[in-house]
Amino acid sequence: MENTRKPLIFITNDDGVNSRGLHAVIEVARRFGRVVVIAPETVQSGMSHAITMYSPLFLREVRREPNLEVYALSGTPVDCVKMAFDHLLTGQQVDLAVSGINHGSNSAINILYSGTMGAAIEESFYGCPAVGLSLDDHDPQADLEAATLYAERIIERVLHAGLAPLCLNVNVPKGKPNEIKGMRVCRQNRGYWREEFFCRQDPRGKDYYWLCGSFFNQEPQAEDTDEWALAHGYVSVVPIQVDLTDYSRMERLRELL
Repeated sequence: MENTRKPLIFITNDDGVNSRGLHAVIEVARRFGRVVVIAPETVQSGMSHAITMYSPLFLREVRREPNLEVYALSGTPVDCVKMAFDHLLTGQQVDLAVSGINHGSNSAINILYSGTMGAAIEESFYGCPAVGLSLDDHDPQADLEAATLYAERIIERVLHAGLAPLCLNVNVPKGKPNEIKGMRVCRQNRGYWREEFFCRQDPRGKDYYWLCGSFFNQEPQAEDTDEWALAHGYVSVVPIQVDLTDYSRMERLRELL
C-alpha cells in the first residue's frame, strides 16, 4: 500500500504567537504537510537558549483546522520546542522544524542572542532538519513577500533532501523579490556589539535604563560571510553547529597544563 502520510512540520518563533512573520511561514508550510505550531504567548526576542525552570508553563490552543494546530505557551522559544518534542508530539516523527520568520536579521554574532536561532538549534537536537528564518527588517509591518518566497524554496528543498540532523541560519535582505540576487551559502561573520545604557528617571525620581548598542563588523570586506551577503542583496544561508570547542588552542593548553 502506498504511504500517504503527510510530512509533519513544527514551527515556533520568538516574536510571539501574533507575529505576522509567524503566520506567513505557517501558510507556506501548510502547502507541504501537517503543521503544528507552539509559539510564545508574548515577544521573546533576545532570549537565546533560555528555558523556564522556576515558573509554571501554560499552554493554550489558539487555532485548530485540518492539518493545522496552533498553540501559545507562556515561556521562551526553547520552552516551546521542548514542549512540542517532549510532550505534545511525543512518539511522532517530525520531518522539518522551522523557527521564524523573525523580524530583524540574525546574522553574525546575533545568532548567540537570538531566540529564533536558539529555538532552531534546539529543534536540531531532536534529529530533524531545522531552519531559522529571519528578515532584515525590524518593522512589525515589514513586507514579507521575499521572505515567504525564499522560505518556500528552502522548506521544499530541505524537507526532501534527507539532511537530518541539520541546522540552517537563513537571513533574507529587505526588498522585493526581484531585488534579491539569489542565495549564498556563507559562514558567520566575525563582529561584536558594544552597548550603551541610557539612564532616565521615572516620575518618582528612581533611575531606570534603556539598552542600546552598535554592531562592529570585524571583516566588512570578506565576501564569504553572511553580513556581506545581506549587504549585497543575497539571502545568506549558514549551516550551524553547536560544538564551541576552540580546537586550535587545545595543544598549547595541554603543554601549559
